[in-house]
Amino acid sequence: MNPDIHKDAMTPIYPGSTDAAGQRATLGVLGGGQLGRMFVHAAQRLGYFTAVLEPDAQSPAGLVSHQHIQTAYDDPAGLARLAHLCQAITTEFENVPAQALQTLAQTRPVAPGAAAVGIAQDRIAEKAHFAACADVSGVSCAPYVVIETPAQLQAVQAERADLLPGILKTARMGYDGKGQVRVRTAAELATAWAELGGTACVLEKMLTLTAECSVLVARGWNGQVVSFAPQRNVHVEGILAVTHAYEGNMPPALATSARDAAVAIAQQLGYVGVLCVEFFVVDDGSEHGGLVVNEMAPRPHNSGHYTLDACDASQFDLQVHAMAGLPLPQPRQHSPAIMLNLLGDVWFDASGQPREPDWHSVLSLPGLHLHLYGKAQARPGRKMGHLTITGPDVAGIKTVARRAAGLLGLPGLNDI
Repeated sequence: MNPDIHKDAMTPIYPGSTDAAGQRATLGVLGGGQLGRMFVHAAQRLGYFTAVLEPDAQSPAGLVSHQHIQTAYDDPAGLARLAHLCQAITTEFENVPAQALQTLAQTRPVAPGAAAVGIAQDRIAEKAHFAACADVSGVSCAPYVVIETPAQLQAVQAERADLLPGILKTARMGYDGKGQVRVRTAAELATAWAELGGTACVLEKMLTLTAECSVLVARGWNGQVVSFAPQRNVHVEGILAVTHAYEGNMPPALATSARDAAVAIAQQLGYVGVLCVEFFVVDDGSEHGGLVVNEMAPRPHNSGHYTLDACDASQFDLQVHAMAGLPLPQPRQHSPAIMLNLLGDVWFDASGQPREPDWHSVLSLPGLHLHLYGKAQARPGRKMGHLTITGPDVAGIKTVARRAAGLLGLPGLNDI
């Protein structure tokens, strides 16, 4: 829980309300990317004013918000302006400076708080938290060791051969497969650590994966928790390509374990806001495999975008409710859904020449929902938007999803 504001002191901020000075209820967000944009849309739909702090003048969220404070995330004047305008503040990405959240929390409710975001920013702290939660959550992380010094590297090389082959990951600033190197031998481990700059890392044992999944949890200031059913995810080169969100997307017992573990992780943090917890399904010799917790994101998540079209309350609706102190409705999914990520590669042909995607054919498909994020320039690997396909049955949405993926040349076609 945000240590600067006691949960009992959080008075709900109702949409459309005004304070004693006549200022309209305004919710703020640090970060101007697509997650901020979708948060702003959700807040505005409820009747809130919004303010975005983001240095990019053409940011997706800044372009649609009532107020855009164009400063660095740690700029004191910008943070003071955001606190003046807003009654509560959130973040759209985990690498915002934790100190900025601490500064804002001195005068405003901030959800999630700096402590939770700080843990998610550092894989060493994150894995320690998962290990501490294991007795309650029932799910632990992969075997790992911390490497911060040459002496620790030498000790691992000499004593922890059981962790090889493994994945060496930087402790900070790694996402979408960045800051990660697969290593098979002690020599490769030393080379990889040097290539990563000798920075703080964790070495994880490489496990045999059968699937990946994630769970979205929302927790309020008063401890109320709601969650979505787990979604099964397919990654291509470390970037999410396909999300399967429908009953039967994974064995029921595993789905229940993942949901319970995500709730336990949020509760142990005293978390406020929307939290995504990602899991590996590993081959442990049992019929359906076992769960290993991989990482968490203190914000809405790419794998939860389907909730905009397939649920009666989206992950962004719950983000607004949680930070504003409103009741958290248990979301209900009314349609099976598949989400396809749209990277900038879609705007280039096989020879690398720019092209316009075949939107005419794509938008003619039944049950298809296109979301573009308002980014002016497409680049390979850049998240430009997503497609959600909904329908009355799983077979039908798979057929449409394959057709859309084929028309756009999307990866992961064989995993739909």
